Amino acid sequence: MKRDTFKSKILLFGEYSLIHNSMGLSIPFDFYKGKLAFSSSNLTEEEARASNLSLKEYAAFLRKKQEEGSLGFRLDIEALERDVERGLIFDSTIPQGFGVGSSGALVAAVYDRYAFDKIYNDESITGDQILTLKNHLAAMESYFHGTSSGIDPLICYLEHPLLIRNKSAIDAVGIPESRLNGKGGIFLINTGTPGNTKPLVNLFLDKCRKEKGFLKLLKKEMIPFNDNCIKAFLKGETRELLANVKDLSRFLLSYLTPMIPGKFKKVWQRGLETEAYYLKLCGSGGGGYLLGFTEDLEKARKELDGYAITVIHRF
Repeated sequence: MKRDTFKSKILLFGEYSLIHNSMGLSIPFDFYKGKLAFSSSNLTEEEARASNLSLKEYAAFLRKKQEEGSLGFRLDIEALERDVERGLIFDSTIPQGFGVGSSGALVAAVYDRYAFDKIYNDESITGDQILTLKNHLAAMESYFHGTSSGIDPLICYLEHPLLIRNKSAIDAVGIPESRLNGKGGIFLINTGTPGNTKPLVNLFLDKCRKEKGFLKLLKKEMIPFNDNCIKAFLKGETRELLANVKDLSRFLLSYLTPMIPGKFKKVWQRGLETEAYYLKLCGSGGGGYLLGFTEDLEKARKELDGYAITVIHRF
């Protein structure tokens, strides 16, 4: 059975450090959704035309990849191209450039509808199949970012929290249940402007290659902070989680400053100074959403008065 809609996603932990084999934790986010359709309930006529044109260009990319043999599996390109000519669009509420998986949901939808011999999302899926699926989806998503880990479309396709243990081990995991009246929690803060993943990833890769000592520092500090955050979150150890998020937040502010939107650098710093909240990147940064963590959501709201906040998990 082909699915109708595909949810957005949030990479809670692992932005940038995943490139160097850290752990990662990604969760579905059903606030935003998208689907392949021939008419729209979410887009203006102009946006629908732009979506159709984008799909036409994307189909040409997929055809080239398939003819080169670099896709890794077979897509029904002819059917996709026919549907595009008939006016196919991606009818979506997922904002582009906000780090919540707009391209990932599109890739998942195209794979679900047009892949031959696709790997089905059901209870029988194995770890090896998940890795194979990730590689297939990464090849498809490379159109949007230059390179892709495949994690975003994978989480959009599987719609289940995923723990990335390393580049060769990914597991579906359970996460602590959100407490309805929890005092603390995790929230999104809207920067108001989209980010652009590709140049920021290239900037990070250049930094790793050219800046003496940065890669060593990343492995010594950022990756352990990131991995400890994931372990603490999955165990429900709030105090340990917040301590490591604070360290990670400080590292990002010190060493990945270009990824933090300019007007939010003081907001980021104020959180560290007051300890009312801690901010981290949601995806590549540069705009879109930021992730916030706090032991007191009401206190964080007061400190962040005037900013759009969406609570996604309470503890």
